[in-house]
Amino acid sequence: MCFRKRNGYSPPDHFNAKIYTGPVPAEREPPMARNESSPNRAQQPGNQRPNTCCFCWCCCCSCSWNEDENRTRRKSQETKLETIPNCEAFTKPTTEEMRMWAQSFDKLMKNPAGRNVFREFLRTEYSEENMLFWLACEDLKKEINKAVIEEKARMIYEDYISILSPKEVSLDSRVREVINRKMLDPTSHTFEDAQLQIYTLMHRDSYPRFLNSTIYKSLLQSGSRSSSES
Repeated sequence: MCFRKRNGYSPPDHFNAKIYTGPVPAEREPPMARNESSPNRAQQPGNQRPNTCCFCWCCCCSCSWNEDENRTRRKSQETKLETIPNCEAFTKPTTEEMRMWAQSFDKLMKNPAGRNVFREFLRTEYSEENMLFWLACEDLKKEINKAVIEEKARMIYEDYISILSPKEVSLDSRVREVINRKMLDPTSHTFEDAQLQIYTLMHRDSYPRFLNSTIYKSLLQSGSRSSSES
């Protein structure tokens, strides 16, 4: 008897939700099914194994499933949006500029160097996808070609909105419903509500911690030291 059934496992409701999730990936044979056929191979000459209990067999099946999931996750973590660089081009910030980042979140986000430093901080908190999503939305707003807009909108959805993505950003149900409707005919402003919600999240949640972080304080001290020496 399958380990999942014995424990009353049933898939989460959101997997049954009918929403836009981009192109449907090719179906794979479930890992459980592959493992269920393994006993036949194990009975072949030269492949004899000692009998295992149901619990051990299920544990092995679980390990195999985790391995497949980890492999899929690592592959999907490669961002499809190649237009988002690892680091924005910017000139070295002055001490005065770095001090201005503490005055308001808007000033930080309007400064390329500030965005890069803040993005580095978000990476340490495992929330870099918030900045990547915001940058992708800014990039989309600059497009005027209909075909390019549709392609970039689809990529943004797959990378940051889809519940199947490891980089999914945190959005409420209302915003998700709006996006799903707009994706039927995407424009350069399809993700405007979502972008504002993520911007607000970074402002209220991550920004205060950034100002007290070692990354920002060390950079500020280094800039002040350089200014005094010169």
